[in-house]
Amino acid sequence: MPDTELNERIDAWIDENWETIVSEIETLVNIPSQEDLEHAAPGAPFGPGPRAALDAGLDLCRRLGMQAENHEGYVGTADYPGADDTKKICQIAHLDTVPCGPGWTQDPHQMTRRDGYLIGRGTLDDKGPFVVGLYAMRYWHEQGVSFPYTMRMILGSNEETSLKDVEYYLEHFDQPTFLFTPDAEFPVCYGEKGIYQGVFTSGPIVNGKIAHWRAGEAFNAIPTDASVTIRADRAALPAKDGITLSDAADGLVLIAAKGRGGHASQPAGTVNAIGMLVDYLLENELVTAAERRFLELQKTLIDDYTGAGVGIATSDDLFGELTVIGGMAWIEDGRIHQSVDSRYPTTFSRAQFEEALGAAAARFDAAYATDNDTEPFYIDPSGEEIQRLIRVYNEVTGEDRKPFTIGGGTYAREFKNAAAFGPEMPWREDPAWVGPMHGDDEGVSEDLLKSALKIYILAIKELMEITY
Repeated sequence: MPDTELNERIDAWIDENWETIVSEIETLVNIPSQEDLEHAAPGAPFGPGPRAALDAGLDLCRRLGMQAENHEGYVGTADYPGADDTKKICQIAHLDTVPCGPGWTQDPHQMTRRDGYLIGRGTLDDKGPFVVGLYAMRYWHEQGVSFPYTMRMILGSNEETSLKDVEYYLEHFDQPTFLFTPDAEFPVCYGEKGIYQGVFTSGPIVNGKIAHWRAGEAFNAIPTDASVTIRADRAALPAKDGITLSDAADGLVLIAAKGRGGHASQPAGTVNAIGMLVDYLLENELVTAAERRFLELQKTLIDDYTGAGVGIATSDDLFGELTVIGGMAWIEDGRIHQSVDSRYPTTFSRAQFEEALGAAAARFDAAYATDNDTEPFYIDPSGEEIQRLIRVYNEVTGEDRKPFTIGGGTYAREFKNAAAFGPEMPWREDPAWVGPMHGDDEGVSEDLLKSALKIYILAIKELMEITY
């Protein structure tokens, strides 16, 4: 049964500390922290932005009384030691972010508050949840509670690209006793689809109509905005909803598309701006025959996120249906390239992807190559950790939800005993001006973060009561 007195104390503590928590989130959001390998250096392997965010995160940990260390700029650790320091109940959150497209209505690195929401890159993914998770640990430290195991926050700085932060951590530290990451959805996720990525490449384009094309910001994000520069007469081009035409130079036209972006793991309801450009170019016969063949391949990929168009549709009882998106398109070395990002169930494999996507490429005189592959991950949902986490969630919210699996990839899959645990509640409807993670105007409800903070405080107590 819920402890009414404890719940009241936690609620009062959250209210007392909330403005400070928001201020700490703002400090981190205002630090641009996208990967920048061109400016990587010793101690900053992912560039100056991720290093600056890592430094700021560790500074916060130290101010909260934690034993905090920077490990060569790859990853940070911050501990409240327990009676048995060999066993650790960990959280892991990341301070790097995806790039920001041109569709923001504000500076993405100047956090704003509006009608109970925090808006800025990282407010939801994952700087806001990092601060909330950290303060959940701080609550128990302030109460003077002595736990049997160490509380550790692992500060990631390379989650959005290569996960070399976790690679470093696992090379230098033992596996956590149990770990959760506040970088997904509630109530609790015990499994994650596989993540497969690759690239379609056209044959050589000679005397093409497309002069420049680099659209999209990341393989794992559906772009809201995309543009392409072509050789054409602007006056002869028709208007179309979502498409903007402008002169680029003599004989060149910039065609820009405005769609609705989102995360690659949740393509339903999105409108891929690259697909909008492909449709416009094809409908108006603005490309050469060789370019058309590749654009038809792009259309086949982008128009059906189930993967049926490129021969990879599948599903299983654990994860449901496979999804696939095209997040980036670009021209390099006289060829057009289109990225592929698929979230797949246990019924598919890298070999099957390569066979099917290779065959799809061949139909359009193109080539295909794998970029990377991570197999599906899951732990037993009837295990004590998952059962305690789901109980805490339902007791705090008054709901009756069940553990689930997702298509996104979180840090949890990199560890042996781990789960993704909030803070998103996708069934709650946000205003239209609040963007999703990886999207323009990314934002998060303050009420949602407050709920997550309470859930995390109580979850830590529950996990500490397990005998390991």
